Amino acid sequence: MVMMVLPFHLLSAKKWQLPHPPHEEHNLKFDSLAQRWDEGMPMGNGMLGALVWKKENRLRMSLDRVDLWDDRPMPGIDKLKFSWVIKKVKRNQYDSVQQLGDVPYEQNAAPTKIPGAALEFDLAKLGKVISNELNLQNGLNSIEFENKGSLHTYVHATQNYGVFILENLPENILPQLIIPDYASLAEAGPANSVDGQSLQRLGYPKGTLTENDNVIHYHQPTYEDSFYEVLVKWQKVSGNKLVGLWTISNNKKARLPLIDGNLDQAIWPSHVNWWTSYWNQSMLDLPDALLEKQYYREMYKFGSVARSDTPPISLQAVWTADNGKLPPWKGDFHHDLNTQLSYWPAYTGNHLKLASGYTNWLWNKRDTFKKYTEDYFGVEGLNAPGVTTLDGDPMGGWIQYALGPTVAAWLGHHFYLEWRYSMDQEFLRSRAYPWIADVAIYLHNISVVDENGYRSLPISASPEIYNNSVQAWFKETTNFDLALIRWTFEKAAELALVLNKEEEAQLWVEYLSQWPALAVDSELGLLLAPEHPLAESHRHHSYMVGFHPLGLLDYSQGKTQQEIIDNTLATLDSLGTKQWVGYSFSWLANMKARAFDGESAAEALQIFASAFCLPNSFHVNGDQSGKGYTSATYRPFTLEGNFAFAAGLQEMLMQSHADAIRIFPAIPDHWGQVSFSGLRAQGAFVVSAEMKNNKVSHVEISSEKGGILRIVNPFGSDSYSSGAAYELKNNTIIIQTTRNQTIMLEAQ
Repeated sequence: MVMMVLPFHLLSAKKWQLPHPPHEEHNLKFDSLAQRWDEGMPMGNGMLGALVWKKENRLRMSLDRVDLWDDRPMPGIDKLKFSWVIKKVKRNQYDSVQQLGDVPYEQNAAPTKIPGAALEFDLAKLGKVISNELNLQNGLNSIEFENKGSLHTYVHATQNYGVFILENLPENILPQLIIPDYASLAEAGPANSVDGQSLQRLGYPKGTLTENDNVIHYHQPTYEDSFYEVLVKWQKVSGNKLVGLWTISNNKKARLPLIDGNLDQAIWPSHVNWWTSYWNQSMLDLPDALLEKQYYREMYKFGSVARSDTPPISLQAVWTADNGKLPPWKGDFHHDLNTQLSYWPAYTGNHLKLASGYTNWLWNKRDTFKKYTEDYFGVEGLNAPGVTTLDGDPMGGWIQYALGPTVAAWLGHHFYLEWRYSMDQEFLRSRAYPWIADVAIYLHNISVVDENGYRSLPISASPEIYNNSVQAWFKETTNFDLALIRWTFEKAAELALVLNKEEEAQLWVEYLSQWPALAVDSELGLLLAPEHPLAESHRHHSYMVGFHPLGLLDYSQGKTQQEIIDNTLATLDSLGTKQWVGYSFSWLANMKARAFDGESAAEALQIFASAFCLPNSFHVNGDQSGKGYTSATYRPFTLEGNFAFAAGLQEMLMQSHADAIRIFPAIPDHWGQVSFSGLRAQGAFVVSAEMKNNKVSHVEISSEKGGILRIVNPFGSDSYSSGAAYELKNNTIIIQTTRNQTIMLEAQ
């Protein structure tokens, strides 16, 4: 295997040490192969994915493609109407709603994400594994065997194929393609969306497997006239070396390039160049080895599952379960938290192009969502289902969030973030504002006027609070829904003014004034809804979205809001974590960082990394440590907790959501040496900074689009130099920047 050292560039001649990309200490390193699919070595490029592990006595590569879906309609879902749900809830006849709206999700295998296939190699011929390492810098999994043989494999970062290279082969070893057992006569098994339903429930015919001397081709019919194909090709080189490729196609013939002896050398540089560019976008250096290692593993996974031209990150993205079953929760798109949290680290992490895959998909499904809004809610405007198929159609599930009234508002937050972090005027004009404005129209249309003269939702919920009972529907508008509604009208007005649409801005301000303030208790902080405090530990912090991520409440707004935030977090702490899952700790870290509590933020991230992740770093919802952090000990694998972890660490290092950049706003006191480079702030500023001996030594800001830079003075009472004219006002450094200008702030 030809190896290359990644040429990470230096931004310019520095007086400080540039933070490092992931290095050997961050790699996934073992002296054996994993024994389960969800602990395998993960590789991917946003479209294709692979997991390397051991099944029985064979090395197995689980192969996946993100758009392999059985997208048949969920039976009966089109019969549901919001007006009917309202009547049934008010009459306490919720069983009929459950039978039509969410029971089919459990009973029917499809719609669902489906697995691809697997490649296997006989370990009896290869010998015992003595080293198994995944290099995070370049996504290469290298496995060494005691007989001196080796396997190198990766999923190419920019081409839709995977690569495997076996060297020093002791004898004739060829790959074997293992196809999913869709068509056996085995018992179909019970319906269970968490553990995964059996593949036989899909009812597919047996696929066609064709093998030649150095080619394996598999054609699998799926639902109606759909199909997918798997193609594997290899070539023997120099007697004891084998070079191979694999790919999966969806509804078209699978193709691969020709293979010759120089293939690995020809395609490896372009793969490495992508990962080099990716890591150069942002890097960090922490004194906490556990958190630094986990952060780089999370960002490696993000680089493996996100692209601008692929579907968004679903529950498991490109790593569908390879256990003879469908993936947990059908591997679908849960827009009540999972997709939203998964993209949090893209913004400050300076990966806007990858984040655009999310908004691109949402925008492309806009007509589907508008039709759903008209059919289900009976009004014009834009909402989206909370649980969707690949095509954006509703799948059902717990109706309070699966068909929730404010789903598109939370999705709109990502359109807003992409605008604020990029300052792309065309994106604002053509996508961000139209999406948010359409949601605002819908929200006004669906609302009613209550007895107090304020607007409200006919019924309202807070995702997963009170689970799937009729109690989960509130007569009052919950803080979850209300925060998203108020945020939508506020941002619609803000963006309209940027676009010089003054009349529209006035309309949104008028609509906003018709809604009540968030429900707050003077001692408890934020409530679920008026007169409804959170009374028990709960996994989903849905009632707190007004604080994080929306920022309607923020420490920068003064003592009153600080007290609400402090009381809310104190109440959350007092209720304990017994009913939490992994992502609850990741989300908590983000909130603690927003409250400038670095010690608590770091502690939450440490618990997540040590208790809720498998050895390969996958988040598995339940507590795996045995230390009793929560009562949940199950292990369905989902990704949102991983990526919310990365975002929480970024919030500790830099914040920019409140019109001013804050450097190291929430780091523990003992973090005396810490640095980052290339983090992105709202306003399209790219920032690097270093702290030495608990004092900030420098901050460098690159202004991509120009405009006013505001940065809270990071030097305290120490003197500093700017290199540009500035004004210091209320301890905030204010500089009028020009496009592509670089500002250097240095302690003296």
